[in-house]
Amino acid sequence: MIVETILTGLGLGVGLAMDAFAVSMSNGLKCNKIGLSKTILISLTFAIFQAVMPLIGYFVGHAFISYIEKFLPWIALALLSFLGIKMIVDAIKEKGNEEKDLCCVKLTFKLLIVQAIATSIDALSTGLTFSNFNVFHAVLCVLIIGLITFIICFIGVFIGKKFGTKFSSYSDILGGVILVLIGIVIFIKGMI
Repeated sequence: MIVETILTGLGLGVGLAMDAFAVSMSNGLKCNKIGLSKTILISLTFAIFQAVMPLIGYFVGHAFISYIEKFLPWIALALLSFLGIKMIVDAIKEKGNEEKDLCCVKLTFKLLIVQAIATSIDALSTGLTFSNFNVFHAVLCVLIIGLITFIICFIGVFIGKKFGTKFSSYSDILGGVILVLIGIVIFIKGMI
């Protein structure tokens, strides 16, 4: 059973972290002077939400999830599209202003929480996939999901930073487009 739990955690961790990875990369693109502490904060925030959502799904079970599951893709699409479009509009408005240090201030904890919720909301229903696990195995599974997400997001921020310095004049627009595309992908996956 422990091997099944670890494999489930690894598989779900990689699968669930892809949206968070792309948003982390987008954050790195937007703010290419981001420091280690903010990179850890971004990675940890996404990791916590990616782990907590399946745990909520595990404990709440089939009854509640079946009522809200059909709305989850719509919520993710709305949140990520709003953030992405706002990012693109802000980038176009600030096109003449090349002070990239200001963008780090815009990546607030509140914005980070909204991004984490938007990218992890679809993970709520994945808690049902390990509903046959006991509590210990469920918690172990979500800890693995959180660890995998942390590592992947940490890498994502650094990749975004690297490309952000090379394409600084377009990085905000690219980051916004990535957020909108992630919202659309989550929506399409949820509707299929």
